[in-house]
Amino acid sequence: MPRPKPLSGFPEFLPAGRIVENRVLDVVRTTFELHGFAPIETRAVEPLDQLARKGEIEKEIYVVRRLHAEAGDADELGLHFDLTVPFARYVLENSGHLAFPFRRYQIQKVWRGERPQEGRYREFTQADIDIVGQGALAAHHDVEIPLVALDVFETLRRDLGLPPVSLRVNNRKLSEGFYRGLGIEDPAAVLQRVDKYDKIGPDAVVELLTGELGLTAAQARACVELAGIATEDESVVDRVRALGVQHELLDQGLDELAGLMRVAGRQAPGRVVADLRIARGLDYYTGTVYETFLVGSEKLGSVASGGRYDSLASDGKVTFPGVGYSFGITRILAPLIGRGRLVASRSVPSAVLVAVDDEESRERAIAVAGALRARGIAVEVAPKADKFGRQIRYAERRGIPFVWFGAGYDDSVKDIRSGDQQPASPDTWEPPAADLVPVVGPAD
Repeated sequence: MPRPKPLSGFPEFLPAGRIVENRVLDVVRTTFELHGFAPIETRAVEPLDQLARKGEIEKEIYVVRRLHAEAGDADELGLHFDLTVPFARYVLENSGHLAFPFRRYQIQKVWRGERPQEGRYREFTQADIDIVGQGALAAHHDVEIPLVALDVFETLRRDLGLPPVSLRVNNRKLSEGFYRGLGIEDPAAVLQRVDKYDKIGPDAVVELLTGELGLTAAQARACVELAGIATEDESVVDRVRALGVQHELLDQGLDELAGLMRVAGRQAPGRVVADLRIARGLDYYTGTVYETFLVGSEKLGSVASGGRYDSLASDGKVTFPGVGYSFGITRILAPLIGRGRLVASRSVPSAVLVAVDDEESRERAIAVAGALRARGIAVEVAPKADKFGRQIRYAERRGIPFVWFGAGYDDSVKDIRSGDQQPASPDTWEPPAADLVPVVGPAD
């Protein structure tokens, strides 16, 4: 059988890369739980009509059909392209069993049938948090979400050496109110084109607004001027007011954004930027929106994003507004792992290889390994009895730092990096803390 070719857009890490990913997910999960978010998991598929009803994502959906489906089968299913749409369905189905505001986190694979390129994949892992209310949700949660996100990224930077991030915020009410104040009747269409600001530049956005939407040159220039505003404090309000546009919805959006910037400035000074070019393409966002960029890798685009949605979930009687944030785990990690910028110190969890003198002594070696594992030390037993030099080389190839000799008789353990060998007991010996588990961090 010929060697299979990899599928483009479906990244698969080698063991060392997977160790890096698992360690990142451990940090993400732990931080979410420290902030009181509870875990859920939803099914991989949703009805196709539900997936396609929000935003311009029809072309991204992978359709799922049974190979031997019978004629007349009506179920049309698609793999979820994000975790927000299935979460909305989950809230509606389980609202009678949830305590509101409901705080959830969810870490799962998602699928999008788009053209693969760096930072964009067809299968990838996302980690989401959301706070959902029943009927109403206080505005202060819009401030809480970016602080959780910054806590995650700061912990990843401090503990694992990930690059710092720039977290940027805007408010859809601000943008929509500004556009309506200019007399524009289709703010959503303008938002979708302003969302391309970083990719194509301000002049090209002006051309889209005038050529595709029929805006006047003055209207288009005003929209681009608004998108060019970015501040690290509440001065964003004065910058917008200076453009001379008036609208009630604009006032509301400015008030909400100013409140967020005031709290963020106290809790995380200099780490949140009010950037009015941030729009978010999906149309279920109704208020605050967030995008996050890796410093030094901005060309990847946003690696984490989210926002406020006031009408995503509704049963016709009760609406469940929420605010959420999604971390593109694969989007963040695949370039860092692929370029060797974030590495694990070894490709296996094992800290110790228990050598086997001969097959008759294998049972004793297994007993030694069991005693070490009982105290939380990851151990392998040598796959075959061999010369000790070959067993040491086997450990070196796998990155295992210690080899255990003796297996119940005159036990000793050797650090194969330094050559130091000392008597040891499987009931008391411990490796140095730095060797207990693989260390994840930036390459030297």
